[in-house]
Amino acid sequence: MAPKPETPNSPHSTLDPPSSTPASIDPLFHILKILPFSFLRPPRLRLKLPTLTLPSPMTVYALVLLTYFMVVSGIVYDVIVEPPGIGSTQDPYTGSVRPVVFMPGRVNGQYIIEGLSSGFMFVLGGVGIVLMDLALDKNRAKSVKTSFATAGISSVVLAYVMSMLFIRIKIPAYLS
Repeated sequence: MAPKPETPNSPHSTLDPPSSTPASIDPLFHILKILPFSFLRPPRLRLKLPTLTLPSPMTVYALVLLTYFMVVSGIVYDVIVEPPGIGSTQDPYTGSVRPVVFMPGRVNGQYIIEGLSSGFMFVLGGVGIVLMDLALDKNRAKSVKTSFATAGISSVVLAYVMSMLFIRIKIPAYLS
């Protein structure tokens, strides 16, 4: 059976022209809508469009580095789960409570300080790689290139060693 076409007289018709139905039947509304604009004119404004300049490359680099730090630090996890900033454990021999920075035994959980310190180590390693890349520039003085290379290699080695230490603290049986 073929569908029945709608007629303009049906109550469900969507073909009504918008100009045939007024927005309001209140005559005062129409007077207030027209009356002020019959003698008032909008002012002539000579506004200039704002000019947007591109940010400098270092600003973009800083924003990318900050975003990378926030992502690898687990900021989203910290906002959603709301873990404590630092943990605590009781010493079995003395009974004293001591602070714990890493949540031991849980790979998918972290304290806030643990995420920030791990994220800082990842960013430090990335900055070290950038410094080593800057050391390869032929237009720099040899002393500057040596400084960049030394700082870059030191940063990468420190970040690697500290990240491995963090993993060993977090998972004691890992890399034994």
